[in-house]
Amino acid sequence: MTADWNENDSTLFSQRKSRSRSKPKSNYSATRRLMLKTKLLRKAESLLEKEKEQKRIERDNALNERAPPLKLSGLSVQELQELCKDLHHKIDIVDEAQYDLSIKVARNDMEIQSLHQKIFELKGKMKRPKLKRVKKSADDVLGAMTDNKLMKTDFKANLKTVKKEEEKKEEVTDWRKNVEAMSGMEGRKKIFDAGQ
Repeated sequence: MTADWNENDSTLFSQRKSRSRSKPKSNYSATRRLMLKTKLLRKAESLLEKEKEQKRIERDNALNERAPPLKLSGLSVQELQELCKDLHHKIDIVDEAQYDLSIKVARNDMEIQSLHQKIFELKGKMKRPKLKRVKKSADDVLGAMTDNKLMKTDFKANLKTVKKEEEKKEEVTDWRKNVEAMSGMEGRKKIFDAGQ
């Protein structure tokens, strides 16, 4: 038994050696790799800073081009009112354009989603919904297999017919006569007789 373990150990050792031989050693030392990594990170950081600055400058230029700064000094009240009306008109136009674009984007998103769904259907890789396990009796399984129309007709045929009984309507009489009839020994005797 010890001989088997020694053979197994030696084969495992030789497999590990062959794996380690197949993996080439790096030409750079660990300190050299660390230094190169830090230099790359510094360079990437500086490039990101430059890119952010360039985007900010482009944004400022676009804003200055589209909405030049207002010169309000030396304008009369009437000229200021006209300027306000023009600005409100421009705001309305921009809001309408924004609303139209948002509707178009929503429509395009829905269309893209439906196209993705069609692609999945064509590929046959639809996601199956998670189903809950339900215990069914043999009668339920057979009932599910039969046609719904037959079930409806059978259901109607098995119903019992119920006759509506007319409620006995009590005659409305004067309550004073009823009280006089039940008072005294005669009334108690009537109640006793009715109970038996």
